[in-house]
Amino acid sequence: MGKMTECICDIAIIGGGPAGMMAGVFAAQAGAEVILVEKNSTLGKKLLITGHGRCNIVNGIFDNRALAEKYGKKGKFLLSPLSQWNARDTIDFFESRGMPTKTEAENRVFPVSDKAESVLNVLVDELKKAKVKILFNSPVLKVKTMNNKIVAIETADTIIHAKTFIITTGGTARPETGSSGDGFKWCTKLGHTIITPEAALVPIKTAEAWSHLLQGLSLPDAKITLFENGKKVISKTGKLLFTHFGLSGPLVLNMSQTIGEALKRSKEVSLTIDLFPSLDQTLLDEKLRAHLASAQNKKWQNALAGFLPSLLATAIIELSGIDPEIFVNKIPRASRLSVVKLLKNLTLTPTGLLPKDKAIVSSGGIALEEVDFKTMRSKKIENLHLAGDILDFDRPSGGFSLQICWTTGFIAGKSAGVYNESHDQHSKH
Repeated sequence: MGKMTECICDIAIIGGGPAGMMAGVFAAQAGAEVILVEKNSTLGKKLLITGHGRCNIVNGIFDNRALAEKYGKKGKFLLSPLSQWNARDTIDFFESRGMPTKTEAENRVFPVSDKAESVLNVLVDELKKAKVKILFNSPVLKVKTMNNKIVAIETADTIIHAKTFIITTGGTARPETGSSGDGFKWCTKLGHTIITPEAALVPIKTAEAWSHLLQGLSLPDAKITLFENGKKVISKTGKLLFTHFGLSGPLVLNMSQTIGEALKRSKEVSLTIDLFPSLDQTLLDEKLRAHLASAQNKKWQNALAGFLPSLLATAIIELSGIDPEIFVNKIPRASRLSVVKLLKNLTLTPTGLLPKDKAIVSSGGIALEEVDFKTMRSKKIENLHLAGDILDFDRPSGGFSLQICWTTGFIAGKSAGVYNESHDQHSKH
């Protein structure tokens, strides 16, 4: 074995994703000497693929209580952190460093450049300015403890001694970017409880072949209702995307966890899609009648052109069971009403979620009760702070996951820096 290099610093951070970079910037600004240890050859690998490479940096909800509620029951843990760093602070942080932002549908905030690189560049510049030392290609292999404190971490060729440690290694989603759950292994050994990570925002596989033929079709405003054993479980409206294996898009991603749980419990699970959620059956029938009146002399197989996207029109004509050769003016009223019903209740059978490695984020992580959210300090290990996706939050899609990273990263970095200072003062007296 080669000779090990030894490093001594005030604060060592494991994981160079958004939370780790944020922690590094603010720990160093508090005057600490900081080392950031990253297993990849670059920082922010997962950040670059968020929002299809556009990076939805935050959800622009500026009322902290309303923002916390988006995280469900666990959102209450975020009230104290958001009072220190909220959505407005995130936007100000990037804009004041020369990265303008814009707000799109559902309060999603993006860089004006539409490039995740713009976000990463701001963070990398700040780390440079703050003189944070970065070790690349350095997976951490060992975390050494003594008397309920971490004393050092080891990579293949370096031992890093620090007074305080921050773990920001993320969850288990997109393991190819480096978030392979290492942090969970160490934290379990350190006495933390890990809520088993589940893939949280994942596309869904469906049984029906006709839905696979709609691959690439995107509907800006559809409503999906989940049924389990014939009982309605949940309904949501939003953007839906058909894929070659089933369904994706924000609407489905945000329901995927609930659908996954239903599939584990019951054999009888179905989804119905309402293609016209803003119209009831009577109004939709009027709309369809008006359209068909202008297509009196067409055959049914061509009758829905202009009423629905062409891929969808083909599917509906087939599913309607009406003879495609019949002329529109010969279609009976009962058949027309059955088409209206179909447009309001397209039924699909979910067969499962895509595998974990296709998830956008994973739920699960370190039990929230074991962290002091005023400082992000571990309640188990005195000199350990935790931040980012390693924490057990359920995060909807739309910039909510990154907000946790910015907020908890800022607090972990700042309070670790303060913790060091107070310890330095102690040792001087």
